[in-house]
Amino acid sequence: MKTPKEAFLQLLGLARRANQLETGENLVLKAIRNQKVAAVILASDAGQASAKKLRDKAAFYHVDFIESFTKNELSQATGMNRSAYGVKDPGFARKLLELVNTEGE
Repeated sequence: MKTPKEAFLQLLGLARRANQLETGENLVLKAIRNQKVAAVILASDAGQASAKKLRDKAAFYHVDFIESFTKNELSQATGMNRSAYGVKDPGFARKLLELVNTEGE
C-alpha cells in the first residue's frame, strides 16, 4: 500500500504529464490572478519572499495552498526543477488536497 505522500507525488507527476500544471513562481502568480488554478503547491524550502507572495495571493483569491513537500521531492515527482506549481484541473487539485490531509492520520 502506498503512503499518502507517495500517492500525492505520483499524482502530481500525472498532472504534469496531463499538462495540468503551471510551473514557476511568476506563471503561478499570474494563473492565481486569472483564477486559472484550483490549488497551489509550494516547496516547503522555497525562499521566504516567494513563499509570502504566493501565500498572500492564494489566500486573497481563495486558492488552496499546499506546502508539505521539499523542492527536491516536487522536482523528482514532476521532472522539473521548480518550487512553485499551480494545479489547473479541479479534480486533480481536490485529490491532491485529500492526500495531503490524510497524510497526518
